[in-house]
Amino acid sequence: MVIIINNVAKVSEASTNIFDHTSNSRSSINQNREELFIGTAESEHIEMYLKAIWYIQEKGENAKVSSIAKLLNVTQPSVVQMLHKLHNSNLVEYNQTKVILTEDGGRIGRQMIRNSRLLEVMMKDALKIKVDEEMACGIEHHMKNIFTDALCTLLKHPRKCPHGHNIPKGKCCN
Repeated sequence: MVIIINNVAKVSEASTNIFDHTSNSRSSINQNREELFIGTAESEHIEMYLKAIWYIQEKGENAKVSSIAKLLNVTQPSVVQMLHKLHNSNLVEYNQTKVILTEDGGRIGRQMIRNSRLLEVMMKDALKIKVDEEMACGIEHHMKNIFTDALCTLLKHPRKCPHGHNIPKGKCCN
């Protein structure tokens, strides 16, 4: 039995194993060889902000509170609050005049973009289904680099997503 209190999983003695992946704030519970994962909405929320900032900067624009708010469909005060959190976590450099991704923030934002664009290519070209951006967005947060690189290789290293945007290269593309 799993009880979640303040985003912390408490496991009863009936469960056999739990470990924490601190790099992505997710826990795994192994019961009878089946792994169940407990993700935190906050880590996905942070990744969405970093993805949005990366996307704005990819277009050659300056990421501003207003442009981030518009892209994510949230209020400007919410953006300011998150930017302070990202700044304190060394994921962005933020002051009232600029928002710039740090190396770590840029790496995460770029990876989220890469994941979603590869998923869109998979839907359109490999699965022959309509691109479902909501589904891609839900999946992209749970992809490890080994999976993303394997998907990229399977798709023959596509350079553009169905929307015509560049897909950032991974280690598998070199």
